[in-house]
Amino acid sequence: MRTELEHGGRRIRPDGKTARAGGARRGRTRALALIAAALVVPVAAGLTTVSVAAADPLTTQSSPTAGTAAGATVRSVDWLTDRRVALWIDSPSMGTPIQVQLLLARDWNSKPDARFPSVFMLDGMRARDDESGWTLETDAESFFADKNVNVVLPVGGQSSFYSDWVDQNNGQNYKWETFLTKELPPLLERDWRTTDKRGLVGLSMGGTAAMFLPARNPGFAQFAASLSGILTTTTLGMPEAIHYAMQDAGGFDSEAMWGAPGAEGWEAHDPYLLADKLKGVSLYVSSGSGTAGPYDDPAGIPGVSTNYAGMGLEILSRLTSQAFATKLKKHGIPAQIVYRPSGTHTWKYWEFEMHQLWPQLAGALGVEADKPECKATGAVGDVAAANTWLGDCLTPEYEVAGGRVQDFRFGRVFSSEGVTVPVAGAIGGVYQGAGGPAGPLGYPTTEERVVPDGRGRFNHFRNGAIYWTPEHGAHAVRGKIFETWKNQGWEGGPLGYPVLDEAATPDGRGAVQGFEAGAMYWSEETDAHAVMGMILGKYAELGYETGVLGYPRTSEQPAGAGGRFGEFQHGRIYWSPLTGAWPVRGKILEAWLAEGAENGRLGFPIGDETPIEGGQGIRQNFERGFVTLEGDEVKLNP
Repeated sequence: MRTELEHGGRRIRPDGKTARAGGARRGRTRALALIAAALVVPVAAGLTTVSVAAADPLTTQSSPTAGTAAGATVRSVDWLTDRRVALWIDSPSMGTPIQVQLLLARDWNSKPDARFPSVFMLDGMRARDDESGWTLETDAESFFADKNVNVVLPVGGQSSFYSDWVDQNNGQNYKWETFLTKELPPLLERDWRTTDKRGLVGLSMGGTAAMFLPARNPGFAQFAASLSGILTTTTLGMPEAIHYAMQDAGGFDSEAMWGAPGAEGWEAHDPYLLADKLKGVSLYVSSGSGTAGPYDDPAGIPGVSTNYAGMGLEILSRLTSQAFATKLKKHGIPAQIVYRPSGTHTWKYWEFEMHQLWPQLAGALGVEADKPECKATGAVGDVAAANTWLGDCLTPEYEVAGGRVQDFRFGRVFSSEGVTVPVAGAIGGVYQGAGGPAGPLGYPTTEERVVPDGRGRFNHFRNGAIYWTPEHGAHAVRGKIFETWKNQGWEGGPLGYPVLDEAATPDGRGAVQGFEAGAMYWSEETDAHAVMGMILGKYAELGYETGVLGYPRTSEQPAGAGGRFGEFQHGRIYWSPLTGAWPVRGKILEAWLAEGAENGRLGFPIGDETPIEGGQGIRQNFERGFVTLEGDEVKLNP
């Protein structure tokens, strides 16, 4: 069974790559095991309270916005599915791009003018740099699919406690509180149809932050949940325990976070000391007991799990959660407190609690807890019945761009002009990012199919196609580029699969798209043509379409004995296995072509144009001679 600290047995290195835990890690785990053994005995013996104390959830009023935008901007957007999107946000406070993934609300597509509350899901101590643990380890994506909230998943922040640190450390400039409460909300509200009603749900480290963030930022959240959080940080031994955990999770120094133990920063982030500031926030606090539960592997001793580290951590969470709950009661602040009779510091329990807290969260944010009734009928119903992987319907059918659409838990079904097909997954994400039926691709004309070579999958649309491979992801091909690629043999032709999206060229006159073996360029004057291999490499050296050659006027063509060439607006590039790739242009090209080009007396070019030494003009060398150009005079030698 994996624990939050283990996160699948992978560790994140400073360069962002994963590495297996080694000997030093095993030594630290044995130390935690000893702590766990000391703590679990009284729990197993029934000496630690495990009763459930609960209060009615609060119904809270709307809060003000979190503040003005501090200059954060979205660098790029990557649609992963039709309702899961990754944003790369340039954070002024942290000075680096931060990835935030969104799970968009159930009615995002069917009600394009609607706005939705948000739920920030905070990760644990070993938060990874590529994806949130909530989508890696739980069913959060499918669970929230029928909920009318935008789920916000910050990615990264290992050992950060989602706080503003007093100093840089381990290559990080952590200013997570500023990012989450000041920089991110204005972007979500302006561009992603998100309201200023928010909930916070955090596990372990994230549970700690879920309590101190709304306490430190009044009005920021209407709901906060701590799942196995450490809810006292300044009591005897806790700064040392946190320091140890941060060292184990990435080698971070806790003094760079809040200063030395006893410094003001520790008290300023202690949920126990800030408890009175949580009045008006709907609160949910849960923890297990540390003993083996339904999601643990028993060790053969009653109440003891093989997840020793997870036992010790969960007991610490239980003890600090009990102290925090007592403090809330003292201040007359109601909260839903859930003490599970068993369970360790493990993802399956947090997934369970995510399901349990939803009705309270929905009430606090003012959305319905249950999905409205819907049915799939007619042609859409037939498609849904034949494709059970789509799951249950989320919306009724609705009109878009001259056709009809219905949303399901794991995809969408589109119907127009007698064609009714599903679109889902990464292909569905690219389709959504391109504007869906109202975008340049139009309605789909095929269901998702396997490509003949077995490497990938595709959907065709009225004005193009989207192809997916595990190596390159999903990319749309459309317009003239699509027509030329199709005429060359699709993915089985010389270019292979698309590896990049179509992009406008820097001069604004055309478009370019990357494929496995080259690129396809299009402009109004030249149409669409492929540039590949070493010819593409030389074209790049010369500045692509903004260089001396301009746009390609043909795709590659045979030349001489085993050679190739590409023609451009202002010249050609010739390649052969013996000579490599070199451009020929202007009057030199004209004279060389008149002599039979590579099949004439000079053969293939073997170098670039060079200035004539001591003279006014240029020279270009070929296999069996050279050509000079001085003024308008061209000479071939021999």
